[in-house]
Amino acid sequence: MTYKENVRLALQSIKSNRLRTMLTALIIAIGLMALVGILTTLDAVKKSMTDAFSSMGANSFTIRNRGIGIRVGGSGQRPKPFPVIRYEDAIKFKEQLNTPATVAVSIRATGGATAKYGSVKTNPNISVQALDENGLAAQGLELVEGRNLNKSEIFTGTNNCIIGNELKTTLFKDESPIDKVINVGNYRMKIIGVLDAKGSSMGNNSDRTVYVPLLRGKQMITSSEPSYTITVMVPSNDLMENIIGEATAEFRNIRKLKIRQPNNFEITKSDAVAQTLFENLSFIAIGGVAIGAITLIGASIGLMNIMLVSVTERTREIGIRKAIGANPSTIRKQFLIEAIMICLFGGALGILLGIGLGNAISLAMGGTFIIPWKFIFGGFGLCVFVGIVSGYYPAKKASKLDPVEALRYE
Repeated sequence: MTYKENVRLALQSIKSNRLRTMLTALIIAIGLMALVGILTTLDAVKKSMTDAFSSMGANSFTIRNRGIGIRVGGSGQRPKPFPVIRYEDAIKFKEQLNTPATVAVSIRATGGATAKYGSVKTNPNISVQALDENGLAAQGLELVEGRNLNKSEIFTGTNNCIIGNELKTTLFKDESPIDKVINVGNYRMKIIGVLDAKGSSMGNNSDRTVYVPLLRGKQMITSSEPSYTITVMVPSNDLMENIIGEATAEFRNIRKLKIRQPNNFEITKSDAVAQTLFENLSFIAIGGVAIGAITLIGASIGLMNIMLVSVTERTREIGIRKAIGANPSTIRKQFLIEAIMICLFGGALGILLGIGLGNAISLAMGGTFIIPWKFIFGGFGLCVFVGIVSGYYPAKKASKLDPVEALRYE
């Protein structure tokens, strides 16, 4: 008997036991939905995070006095702090680094300022960040109005500033803010540029930030021990390691470190945060696989039970088929194909539900819609495996039935 005929007989058997087949397929669908849904969500979140970090400049690294220190679980200990990076050190590094890279220096002056224009006032949640002419590019920020700060403004400490999009909406409504003067804390600042809306990421909200020249920000800093951040943008990822080596050597010289002394600063690549988070997301993926696997094991046991019942109910049919020439291999193939097809029906439903659920969660979290082809093909492959495992014993039992005894059944 050909596979085509076995498939046709399997479909007839499934059709004659719709309710039983649907319940079994539904259990398989729930297992795969949990598995594919969680993995799809994680893939969508990873893609969204990768795009976000790419927009911040994929080929860059940061020098600071303390690392990012992202931890999930564990003791929660903070990374070891090193001596602060002084303004003079950062500027000297920018002037002396002799590579094709672009250097940006920045610092957060304050995080609780109030901005005011006329009678309109913001909440005291406005950040003030001081940066140089390369600072916007280093953070992946784009202007929609006005211009960037220039070198002369950076080092003479003028009162010019660039504001985030939310500040424009709050203070000026539909009016253009360019060349308007606002009060930021105790300082009067003239607006020369407005940033495109970007939203919040990693605890920073550029839409509620005022960007001021580096020297002016130095005068506004509220911290007793301010530490500047140096961002180095590399023209090509192929040059990354070489430039990191050059930057490390240069900054060690600026810090006057001896050969045997370890670095008292930390260098972090731009994608280090994403990679750290991806590693932590893998634990969630393991949990999702475990949930899906447990459900699928339950579904496979249920499918095996149903196939054994089916063999018992169709004992006489098996006897007739053997009497007219069907060999054990043909009988075995028929029941195996039937088990696989039930799994595929359930798998198709589960994969569709899982993709829908995963993308719905991703979109709700601000992620993107993806079609996880590897999970689709992997899911169908898993269904075939479960069908073979669950159907093998019932199929073997059916193929070993004695035709004479089978014909006497009932």
